[in-house]
Amino acid sequence: MIKASAPGKLYIAGEYAVLEPGNPALIVALDQFITVTLKPADKQGSIRSSYSNGISIPWTRKNGKFYMDERDNPFSYIAGSVTIVESYLKELGLPLKYFDLTIESELDNKDGRKYGLGSSGAVTIATIKAILQFYKIDYDAELLYKLSAITHLSLHSNGSFGDLAASSFEGWVAYSCFEKDWVLERLANKAISLIDLLKEKWPKLMIEPLEAPTNLDLYIGWTGTPASTTLLVDTMNDEQHEMNGFYRDFLKKSADCVTDLIEAFKQSNIEQFQEGIRLNRSLLTSLAQKSGVDIETEALLSLCQSAEEFGGAAKSSGAGGGDCGIVLFKKEDDASSMLAQWETHGITNLPLKVYRTPNTTHQSIKAEA
Repeated sequence: MIKASAPGKLYIAGEYAVLEPGNPALIVALDQFITVTLKPADKQGSIRSSYSNGISIPWTRKNGKFYMDERDNPFSYIAGSVTIVESYLKELGLPLKYFDLTIESELDNKDGRKYGLGSSGAVTIATIKAILQFYKIDYDAELLYKLSAITHLSLHSNGSFGDLAASSFEGWVAYSCFEKDWVLERLANKAISLIDLLKEKWPKLMIEPLEAPTNLDLYIGWTGTPASTTLLVDTMNDEQHEMNGFYRDFLKKSADCVTDLIEAFKQSNIEQFQEGIRLNRSLLTSLAQKSGVDIETEALLSLCQSAEEFGGAAKSSGAGGGDCGIVLFKKEDDASSMLAQWETHGITNLPLKVYRTPNTTHQSIKAEA
């Protein structure tokens, strides 16, 4: 039996602009996990999780490829992960085997409502880890990221794949997305193997693990209202052509802001880092007003106002529209009054910590033009 886990994530800065290849974001992996358990099977495999109400759903292969009846399939990211990894395994010359998967998630509350911690990314990374371990294939964070990114591209995801970077590299991560069209063209070119594509430098991809300042505290508030990142990003994409020059200006300002706050983070300059968080919030507020996309809801506004009142720097996290907000405090500052005010506004403090597997380091991926 094999067990593999991947952490959830939250965006700290750079939302929406990170959808543009090369535009930076700051993301963090958290100590809430999706765990995939894999057991060998004989003539067919199965997948079971809370998403299928604990019911075991069978899968097999048709013409050598993973197959699950679409009428039974609530597991698109898992099925996609198996399909892509098995393509990789076949290129490595390995015979394919059946297995049973069980998925357990800590990324939603006891009522089944998601916290917005990147469950689709975490389940993809955990599934790929488990299968590679099953076949005794060595892997690093870059291979996990690239296989998972190809999986999400195959499912027509409209995201930036920053959740995949956080779940694979862990800890605090500076990130910019690759040129998706370049990767899609390579995938469509039958003369280029998957193995070769995974070894290539992907244009504009940047993933840099960072060491956090010792005097920085991160607080996470959950509004209790789940948001759909896919829907919000689709809406924003639909509005882009209407915003024309404004959106290009937003991308430039966000890139400058996030670059500066990442540098402040590296230098342990908490005041400058907090100012960068506030500026990023202001840029997102302007984007919301111009686009009509409800990024900072009333609950997120209350969360941020409470934080600012007591010395924290706060903003929505991710696409907004609900889910979580984040607050950055100096370690010596007292956040108890903010937390008490959150409680009166129905905001739940999530007592989560930044997660990185102990005694691990990951090589940065530097952006290629």
